[in-house]
Amino acid sequence: MKVDGKKLAQSILTYLKKDVTSIKRQGKIKPPKLVIFSVRPAQATESFMKYKAEAANKVGARFELILYRKTPRFEDFANRVKEVAENPETTGVVIQHPLPASLTTVTLLDYIPMEKEIEGFKKKSIFDEPIGLAVLTVFKHIFDPKEHKTASDILIDLKKDLVIFKRSFKRKRVVLLGRGKTGGEPIGKILAKAKINYINLNSQSSSAGSFIQQADVIISAVGQTVVIPDMVKEGAILVSVGMHRENGLWKGDYDESSIKNKVLAYTPTPGGIGPLNVAYLMNNLILAWKVQNNFLKL
Repeated sequence: MKVDGKKLAQSILTYLKKDVTSIKRQGKIKPPKLVIFSVRPAQATESFMKYKAEAANKVGARFELILYRKTPRFEDFANRVKEVAENPETTGVVIQHPLPASLTTVTLLDYIPMEKEIEGFKKKSIFDEPIGLAVLTVFKHIFDPKEHKTASDILIDLKKDLVIFKRSFKRKRVVLLGRGKTGGEPIGKILAKAKINYINLNSQSSSAGSFIQQADVIISAVGQTVVIPDMVKEGAILVSVGMHRENGLWKGDYDESSIKNKVLAYTPTPGGIGPLNVAYLMNNLILAWKVQNNFLKL
């Protein structure tokens, strides 16, 4: 089964649009605003930011891209982030990765207030990481199928959905490939919150191949073709978070044509985790908007 992340994400965005419209009717309140900072983005990054802008428009949010074609001094960049983040007009701030080495530091997050850092990267964040929620949504779709799913069926509620995950992952071996700051690490945190036991492997891990061969579920956040058909057992579930360009096309961490008849379910690239990741970023943006306007307390 190919999991259509784009279709699931569209249901979430439609639901969020209705939510924004409903709240705006309750009082004179400006729509949420997402601001993205990006420094010397590659073509792939620009495409991803364009998708975020389109998603913001779909839910009725405002969008601003602050783009640097040259690498700024850290102090200047940090001060600009702080200035924008403290502006009451700004609902959520995203610092788009990758960044030049001189700017790659977690201290940048210190310049963004807790209620506006909507990627969930700050310590003790009030928001769950969108990329992790995207992965859980795929699992929920596979293990809790319903003929006519509403957005509330699709969206992850970690408290309510624990029952589904406890039942579905009983005696299942889960392997997470990659430990990156924007991939494997946040996914691991969400898996832990969902009480899903997993083994985290990277290129330095010994006996990685044997763990992968025994896995019932493989989540790959590497960005290279690292999962080959011979590694995958019959009836496994494959989730590709990593992606890369190959012959001008987006590819995931496995060749879909080689594994699709062997596995129980898999996510495609593009159209799998990516759209869901963005949909949950928009969900966090709306949650931030509600918190900042006293419609919700997290």
